[in-house]
Amino acid sequence: MNLTVVLPLFTSLVALLFGLALLDQWRERRGAYQLIWAIGMLFFAVASGCEALAGVGGWNEVLYRTWYLTGAVWTAGWLGLGTAFLLARTRFGYTFAVCIGLAGIFTVLTQRRYDYPGAGVAPLVYLLAALALAAAIAIETYFQNERWPRIAAAGVVGATLLSVVLMVATPLPAPGYALDPRTGIPTGDLFPGTIRLLTPFLNITGGFALILGALFSAYVFMPKRRVLDYSLDPTQNGDTFLFNLVIAPVAIVVNFLASLPGAVRALLRGRLHSRVPATILIAIGAIVASSTDSLNRFGSTELFQAGKLVAVVLLFAGFLVSIEVFREVRIPFTAIRLVGVRRERSLPGDLPAAEDAGNHAG
Repeated sequence: MNLTVVLPLFTSLVALLFGLALLDQWRERRGAYQLIWAIGMLFFAVASGCEALAGVGGWNEVLYRTWYLTGAVWTAGWLGLGTAFLLARTRFGYTFAVCIGLAGIFTVLTQRRYDYPGAGVAPLVYLLAALALAAAIAIETYFQNERWPRIAAAGVVGATLLSVVLMVATPLPAPGYALDPRTGIPTGDLFPGTIRLLTPFLNITGGFALILGALFSAYVFMPKRRVLDYSLDPTQNGDTFLFNLVIAPVAIVVNFLASLPGAVRALLRGRLHSRVPATILIAIGAIVASSTDSLNRFGSTELFQAGKLVAVVLLFAGFLVSIEVFREVRIPFTAIRLVGVRRERSLPGDLPAAEDAGNHAG
């Protein structure tokens, strides 16, 4: 059994284990973000499983269609949506709005660069939908409504359902799949632009949201040193609010970097909140996952597959590092509790952290 089978097989198994762990946690705690992350991770498992099966018996049309939907289109969007629900009580909605707005712009730019056949007016429709969603999310965030992730969900779920309809309606010429002749990895060449343009639409939104959301959570929970002060309090006058909104991204980055030495000291003393290393691992894993496609384009199949395995291991490690996951140890999918451990404040329930995130981060 060669690496083109072993690597995606292990990736699929780790992603499946991760997804089941999230489902178990959701069954116990009913956090919407846990269920949504579980769905995204199960999509990851299915896509990698398709690659493993194809490595053994070759590609066919069913594997090809399933791989494209679950891996190329859905996974990143659903993982990013889970982050939105996790951070519903914060001003992260502004960041998510920027992510989905950029996704719409990059969708149009992707079509201009690659000129996918069959795209029609899809680039314009996707752009207008992205800008409308971004505006609605930003407005809801401004008024401190926790409903903004529902708007994000409307976009992700809508794009997911649209991709299913388009996929079912799209006939594929024989043999029913297309592979890169250099790497043997499937490509989306047989699909019309209406389907292919949903990939940047969901991947940019979800990938950026997952990375930035993880770093945002780390910033909220680490000991802070504020070099640049700002506030996103909506009660301030309009000009001041807009000025703070513009400088907030720079201020957050500067303050995050300035806070790192204090976080390292807290880690060495055993006083660092476990959410900080956990979310940093998740951010690194998301960056690795977003970078694996370039390895395929350079013709390195093994590195492409290894990159996806490393990414899902880092994401799972971030999940396991957080003590919040292990605030009680029990038999999975049962109520049998084995042992309890020390508790740490969580973002939705911790008022100081939530208020700080609302007033000083976005």
